[in-house]
Amino acid sequence: MQHKEEGYPIKDYQVRVKRYCRTLDLKDNQELITEYRRRHAEENFWPEILAGIKEVGILEMDIYIRGTRLFMIVEVPADLDLEAAMTRLATLPRQQEWEDYMSIFQDAKPGASSAEKWQPMERVFHLYD
Repeated sequence: MQHKEEGYPIKDYQVRVKRYCRTLDLKDNQELITEYRRRHAEENFWPEILAGIKEVGILEMDIYIRGTRLFMIVEVPADLDLEAAMTRLATLPRQQEWEDYMSIFQDAKPGASSAEKWQPMERVFHLYD
């Protein structure tokens, strides 16, 4: 596991990329948050879910946590329609099972898809280069 003091590497893609930022809150329960972290560890994560994320065209997906707040960064090719990709992702094997499996931790409507749970964030600052 990489620590925040070391920074996080950025991949170099051979295509133009768009970045999306989304947020979701967890239930305010430390035991649930600890279990959420455990289930997202590499050795516990479901391989079908990783394969599905890649299959719909997502290049990278990072989830960060602070307290009960989750922050997700998704990188996709510039010509990919993220909403269409997320709709397709919801139809892939085990995806809804994964969403239901995660729902006990999340402050979201039961039965919601990933696209319904993870709300877009608005960028309010960048370096204006």
